[in-house]
Amino acid sequence: MTLFSINTGYFKLDGGAMFGVVPKSMWKKLNPPDENNLCNWAMRCMLIEDDNRLILIDNGMGNKQDERFFGHYFLTGDDTLEKSLAKYGFKKTDITDVFLTHLHFDHCGGSIERSGDILEPAFANAIYWSNEKHWEWAINPNDREKASFLKENILPIKESGQLKFIDIKDGIGFTKNIQVRFVSGHTESMMLPQIQFKDHTIVFMADLLPSVAHIPVPYIMAYDTRPLETLKEKKAFLTEAYQKNYILFFEHDPGIECCNLQLTEKGVRSKDTFLLAGI
Repeated sequence: MTLFSINTGYFKLDGGAMFGVVPKSMWKKLNPPDENNLCNWAMRCMLIEDDNRLILIDNGMGNKQDERFFGHYFLTGDDTLEKSLAKYGFKKTDITDVFLTHLHFDHCGGSIERSGDILEPAFANAIYWSNEKHWEWAINPNDREKASFLKENILPIKESGQLKFIDIKDGIGFTKNIQVRFVSGHTESMMLPQIQFKDHTIVFMADLLPSVAHIPVPYIMAYDTRPLETLKEKKAFLTEAYQKNYILFFEHDPGIECCNLQLTEKGVRSKDTFLLAGI
C-alpha cells in the first residue's frame, strides 16, 4: 500500500463561520483573515494505491462552476487535481474508486466535469462511493445546507451508473486495510476512512476536524448542522485517537497535513506535525 497527499487547490471561507462561537480575537491567531474576514483553506485529498485499486478520497471543488460561484469562494493557488495526480505518474482514468466522505461542493465538486452543456464523470473508470442515508440527505437538502449540495455535482454520478453505496455501520471494511467511521454532527452520515498503514492507523478527518486549529473541543464550525452532536463525536474520537496513537490527516488545514496527539492540562492537543510522505 502507498499513500499520496493530493492537493487540489485552496479556497477562502469566512473565519467566523469556520470557528463558530470562538471569538475572532482567538481564531485570527490560528488562521489570519484577509480584509474581508476570509481565511485560506486547503482542499487536500488522499490517493491510496492498494493492490490493484487506486482509491481517491474526495476530489476538491473542481472548476466547472461559474464566475459568480468563484466570486464567493475564491479558488487560489496553482495546485489542481490533475497536476497533483501527474506528480505521482497518475491520470484520472487510472482511478478505480472515488470515496466521497460527503457531498458538500468542496469535497465532491471534482467528481463531475462540464463538456459544453454536458455533465459527465471526471473519473470514467471509477466507482463512486457514498452511502444511502447521506445521498438522500444531499438530494433533498434542508434550507441551511442547500448551498453546499449542488445538484450538478451529485445527480450526474447516479445517472452515469457509477454510484455505489456503503452500508452504514461503524467499522465496516471498505477494503482489507480501510475501515469506515460514520459521524453526523457536520452533516448526515459523513464517512471517515480509517486506514491501516505500516504500523499506523491514519484517519482522514474530512470535516469532523477540518484543521489542527479545530482540535480543541469547542472549536466547531458554524456550518455544522448538529453542533452538539459534533461536540460529542469530537470528544469521543479524540480520546480514542490519543489512547491508540492515531495519526490524523487534515483535509482543510492550510499548512499541516498530519499530526499525532498528546494529553495536556487543557485536554487533547496536537503533538508532532508532519507530512503524509514522512510516515
